Amino acid sequence: MAVSTVGVAGLVLLAMMFLRAPVFIAILSASVVYFIMSPSIPPLLIAQRVASGIESGPLLAVPFFICSGIFMNHSGVTRRIMDFCGVVTRRLPGGLGQVNVLLSTIMGGLSGSSMADAAMEAKILVPQMERKGYSKEFSTVVTATSSMITPLIPPGIGMIVYGSMAGVSIGKLFIAGIGPGLLLCFTMMLLVGMISVRRGYEVNPPRAPGGIGFGTALWRAALPLCMPVVIIGGIRFGLFTPTESGAIAIFYALGLGLLYRELRLDNFLAGLKETAITTGSVMIIVGTASAFGWILTREKIPQFLSGFMLDLTVNPFIFMLLVNILLLIVGMFIEGNAITIILAPLLAPIAAKYGINEIQFAMAFIFNVAIGGLTPPMGVTMFITCGITGCKIHRFIREAVPFYGLSLFCLLVLSYVPAVTAGVVNLLWRD
Repeated sequence: MAVSTVGVAGLVLLAMMFLRAPVFIAILSASVVYFIMSPSIPPLLIAQRVASGIESGPLLAVPFFICSGIFMNHSGVTRRIMDFCGVVTRRLPGGLGQVNVLLSTIMGGLSGSSMADAAMEAKILVPQMERKGYSKEFSTVVTATSSMITPLIPPGIGMIVYGSMAGVSIGKLFIAGIGPGLLLCFTMMLLVGMISVRRGYEVNPPRAPGGIGFGTALWRAALPLCMPVVIIGGIRFGLFTPTESGAIAIFYALGLGLLYRELRLDNFLAGLKETAITTGSVMIIVGTASAFGWILTREKIPQFLSGFMLDLTVNPFIFMLLVNILLLIVGMFIEGNAITIILAPLLAPIAAKYGINEIQFAMAFIFNVAIGGLTPPMGVTMFITCGITGCKIHRFIREAVPFYGLSLFCLLVLSYVPAVTAGVVNLLWRD
């Protein structure tokens, strides 16, 4: 009875996903079906499980970093960083495409949200790229794929969710994200440059935007660029916890807004409203996914999955390959935070049994989830960017093929080269 009950709940979840219902509705519907089919469980328990899912100390950092990222956008910080990126990349082919990638890397240390980063750049950079002669499809694809870097650059929200669900140090995850983030930035800029040369996109770039020199651009962007250093340094030296660092980030963003005299009362109120809406959408997914995760735990799905994996192979390399395939498939249908909340507590203990470094596994997991946001049929980031720019989905997918290939290459590196992920942690972190 238990197997059939959880099976029916799983089918309901998949059906709702295919019908493109909101993620939290799909997960909540599956949970409700399970509780209805299990008369021995009090109905009120589902509400308790949803509420307890968001009663987590580390998750307090999520609204903090969302808020700080929004205030950065309202205080002129994004424009200053964009000018700096333009100066740094002005000699490279595909100038604005390179700015797009580098901006995502830097903004990852400010906003922590790939969806927020993709939406912001789709509104600001894609129209400029089209005016420079870039195709709409290429501009949209670069914007969407470069946003995959954001979850890997501290303080990525994906790291906070994973750490709280899998019991991994969020401070270590923040430090570990430096290597993978730089790997993606470098390889993606290289790919953008190669495509730009072949198509003639800004092969002979003009002078720096607005005549701004490197020194001036660096001076104007210096304080925003220091924010990730302040956060990681403060956590590493015990000045504050990862959760408290989110509050520090808000005050830092507000301070920059007042210093630059661009954060007005109306911007402040609009930022608070946007923070509440975004936080609510994230937390309702976290709560419903937590309830569904409780169902899986009650039905001993983790133990079954662990035993199945261990019986299937004793080779950790094959295990990582199977996990990557599983996450890539699941990521085509389910939103990233929901995947993390449901599968991270299941897969992380199994990876530990194979002797896989917890930081290495976490980085591969988080990046895998980020790839899912770009893959059809239900990639959230893909839909967000295409909706803003007006790009057709089938044209987006065709244009994104080289970037999908690059993403898979980087995923293999993160999965099988521990030095890229855990190396920086071993150098900078001593328990």
